[in-house]
Amino acid sequence: MPYADVVIVGAGAAGLSLAYRLCAPGARVPLSVLLVDAPPGPLRPPPRTWCFWEPPGGEFDAVVSASWQRLRVRAADGSATVAVASPLRYKMLRSDAFTALVDRRLDSAEGFGRVELTVRAVRDAAGGGGEVVGEDARGRRTVVTGRYVFDSRPPGRMPAARTTLLQHFTGWFVRTGRPVFEPDTADLMDFRTPQPRHGLSFAYVLPLDARSALVEYTEFSRTPLEPGAYARALDHHLREVLGASPYRVSATEHGVIPMTDGRFPSRAGRSVFRVGTAGGATRPSTGYTFSAVQRQTRSLAAALRAGEPPRTPPAYRARSLAMDAVMLRALDTGRVNGAAFFTGLFRSVPPARLLRFLDGSAPLGEELLVGLRTPVVPMLRTVAELPFRARRSVPAHPVPHLHDEE
Repeated sequence: MPYADVVIVGAGAAGLSLAYRLCAPGARVPLSVLLVDAPPGPLRPPPRTWCFWEPPGGEFDAVVSASWQRLRVRAADGSATVAVASPLRYKMLRSDAFTALVDRRLDSAEGFGRVELTVRAVRDAAGGGGEVVGEDARGRRTVVTGRYVFDSRPPGRMPAARTTLLQHFTGWFVRTGRPVFEPDTADLMDFRTPQPRHGLSFAYVLPLDARSALVEYTEFSRTPLEPGAYARALDHHLREVLGASPYRVSATEHGVIPMTDGRFPSRAGRSVFRVGTAGGATRPSTGYTFSAVQRQTRSLAAALRAGEPPRTPPAYRARSLAMDAVMLRALDTGRVNGAAFFTGLFRSVPPARLLRFLDGSAPLGEELLVGLRTPVVPMLRTVAELPFRARRSVPAHPVPHLHDEE
C-alpha cells in the first residue's frame, strides 16, 4: 500500500501546481509527495490552454506561449474598445509546456513519486489520514494512503445553487493563407456572433503572429451545444467576420466551465481537501481559474513545507462572490443584455482596475467603482430578490477540462 505525506489526485493545472510548489528546494520540513494520475485514455485531459493576467516576470514566463498588453472588445455592431492593460499582460500558457516545466522539477525531487490509477474513491482512512482507492492498468485494486490527500479532479456534479450557467467553448488553432491577425492585440470578446435566445456568445481571438491564432467560440448558457454547432460558429466567424479564408486547423480544444453561485467546499473530510475548480477556484462571473489556483496552491504548500496543517483560504472574497451571484442572476433572467453589459464595462472602467476586478483581486473601493458602471436598476432588482431564492440541485454536466483559467 503506497504511502506519502501528501497525495495529490489529478495532474491538471491544480494538481501539477501543488506538486510543483511542494517539491521546490528548501522546505523546512521534508515531505514525501505522491501524484496519482489517470492512465492514458479518456480520463486524462487532452492538451489545453490556460490564460491569465499578471505583470511581466511571472514564475512561468519561460514557458508562456504568448502575451499581450493590448486587449480589445468588439460590440455587436463591430465598434471596438481597445485597452492597454499596463502594468499587466494577458498571458497564454499551453498545458504541455507547463507540464514539461513541472516535470523537470518533479523528476529531480527527493521523495516524489507517481502512480497511475483509475480512481474510484477519495476519502478519509479509518486509521487516520486519507486514502485513494482505484485500479491499476491490470485492473488490480490499489489503495494509496497519505497524511493529507488533495483531490484536484473536476467536480462530478454541480452544487445546489440559485443560478447555474455553463461557459462552454471550442477553440481552433488556425493558420491562414494571408495576414489576418494583429499580433499585439488580443480580442477578449468579439460579440459579432449570433446571440443565443438565452445567455450570450462571443468569439475570442489570441494571435500568435499575423497568420496564426487561437480562435474560440464561447457561450454562457444553461447547457452545452452539440459538437457541430461550435464548428459552424467558428467557420462563420473566420470566413465571414474575420475574412480569414482559406485557413487550416492544426489543433482543437473544448471545455465546459461552471459559472454558479453554488458553494464548492474546499474540504471533503478530516484529511481530504479539494483544490482547483472543485475547491472553489473558478470565478463564477468569468470562469477564470488559473490565477486563483496559484494563490490556493501557494498557500497550501507554504503551510505544509513549514510543518503546519494545511490551510485553504477562500479563493475569492465573500463580497466578490456576492457580486458574482447578482451578475449571474441578472444574465440568466435576461434583465441585462450580456453583450452590452461586458462592452459597457470595458468602455467605462480603466483597464487595470477592470482586470483586477475580473480576477477577484480588486480592493473594496475598486469593486464599488466597477459596480457603479453596471446597469443599476436591474442589478438592484436582482439584489432584492436573491435572498428569497432557494438553492436547488441542477443536473450534472461533465466538466472535461478548464480553459484557464483554467
